[in-house]
Amino acid sequence: MSMNDTLAAALSKINNYEKGYKKVVIVQSSNLIKKVLLKLQELSYIAGFKEIQDSKGNLLEVHLSGAINAVGAVKPRFNVKVSEFEKFEKRYLPARGFGVLIVSTNKGLLTHEEAKKQGIGGVLIAYCY
Repeated sequence: MSMNDTLAAALSKINNYEKGYKKVVIVQSSNLIKKVLLKLQELSYIAGFKEIQDSKGNLLEVHLSGAINAVGAVKPRFNVKVSEFEKFEKRYLPARGFGVLIVSTNKGLLTHEEAKKQGIGGVLIAYCY
């Protein structure tokens, strides 16, 4: 049986391992998951990750740094205009200026702050704080 949303499953597993004070978690690999993990690594939420070749498919070994309070996928994937970011910040983040929304735009994956500065909207993918 195939998985419906691999990103949501991976972020949920990362969240559970982070709450369990684990240092390493292995999740399924996809291009979107890699890009989200790269963005989380740039923001210092995770220490890093590497790809593992497996007979069943590629996996990602994610090294946790203990900086994540909560991480998850945004379901459904809302379309957001520049003027609507504040509404979704209130919905998914605990406080103003705390945490990050990851947005898929025509310029690639950006944080909501970067998207605001560039004046572009997009589709909400994930949140982390």
